[in-house]
Formats: sequence, C-alpha cells, structure tokens
Amino acid sequence: MSSSVVRPAPRPLNFWLSLGIPAVAAITLILLELTDLDMDLAQLFYDPAAGDFIGRHSYFLENILHDRAKEVVIAFSVFSVIGFLAAFGLERLKPFRRELGCLVLSLGLATSFVTPMKAVTAVQCPWSLEQFGGHETYSKLLDHRPPTDKPGRCWPGGHAATGFTLFALFFVLRDRSPRLARQAFIFAFALGSVFSISRMMQGAHFFSHNVWTAIFCWLICLGSYYYVLYRPALKVEAVDNSQAVSA
Repeated sequence: MSSSVVRPAPRPLNFWLSLGIPAVAAITLILLELTDLDMDLAQLFYDPAAGDFIGRHSYFLENILHDRAKEVVIAFSVFSVIGFLAAFGLERLKPFRRELGCLVLSLGLATSFVTPMKAVTAVQCPWSLEQFGGHETYSKLLDHRPPTDKPGRCWPGGHAATGFTLFALFFVLRDRSPRLARQAFIFAFALGSVFSISRMMQGAHFFSHNVWTAIFCWLICLGSYYYVLYRPALKVEAVDNSQAVSA
C-alpha cells in the first residue's frame, strides 16, 4: 500500500528576525571583548578560599547534569537517525521523512562543528588560568594566544551545544505544529542555558563561550530548515488548489 506524502504549507519565515537577533548578539559579544565581563562573571563562581570553582567537584553537575544529560540527548539523536531510516520503509513515517531528515542533519551539524572550532581557536578554560589556580595565561577570543604546551579546547562550549542543538525541534515542528514548536524552542533555550550555567559553575567555560554556541546552533538549525524544509512554493500551490476547488 502506497502512502502519499502530505506536507504542510510553510509558515512565513521572518529573516530579519531570525538572522537579525543572532547578528546583534554576535556584534554585542565582539564589543564585550573590550570589557572584562567574562572574567567578572567567572569570579562569581570561584571560591578563593578553596582555590577552586564552586561546582568543580559537584557530583550533580558533573555526573548528572553533564554526563547523564548528554547521554540522553545522544540517545535522542540516535533514535532520530533510526526514525529517519525507518521512514524509508514504514508507511506511517513516510509523510515525516523530510522533517526527520532535517532533524538528523541539524543535530549532526550543530554538534560536530564544536570540536574542530575548539582546535582552531585554542581558547583556554577558566579552570586552566592563573587567575583561578591554573598555569595558563588568559587571552580573549580575538587576542593572540600566548605560547603554551597545552592549547585550550574551550571555545565554543560543547555541553551548551548539547542543549542548544535542540533548536532543531523548533524548526522541524514550526510548520506542522506552531504551538509545539514554541514549546520546543523554550525547552531548547532553557536546557542550553542550564547546561551553560552549570559549566560556568565548574570553571569549564566563560559566559561568552556559551552565547556564541547558542548563536551557531541557531544559525545551523535555521540553515538546515531553510534548505531542507522551507518551500514557499508549496504555500502558493496550496492557495491555488484551494481556489480551484472553490471555483
């Protein structure tokens, strides 16, 4: 039995909003390079008496909110891949094959960009810096990196990306279920923020590291949606078909 693939007409996409907010955020972050905001915020989570970050050895932050939470998101990604592959054979999933493909693409790209960029930027983690009991010299994102035998691997934030990559759900759902899409956006933003703050408490990342990660994840998910799902012509066809039926 064959199943016709029913695609919903795409909702209007406001590119000024979708691209403008990330652009403003990126410009703001670049301007913040002129300040000491990252260092000031990191100081809030550092205990000079103990000589360490307040969450550095927290079982909950490390084992639950970092390791176990990451495994849950990885499991979700694996099930997404399985669902996409199954959509080529299961009739009930075939109408959602393109959405599942977009989800898999978004999740894959929004997490895989992190490791190469860490290697290229070589930004040190707060816990490695002299100001926080380490041995490395602090440098901002756009500064020249001081000579070291151990280049940093802390920009962008990997764990933040684990949460913010779920922006993909917002785009996958926005045409079929706007209400669920909004809830997915709130969930992804909240989860990414919680992951970000938890790693800041551990001294693993500065504030700006995580905001940059959110920007990249959003743009990657937006781009995947635009090239895989966003088909304005479908809306025109839907209107034409409805007018033809009414005539």
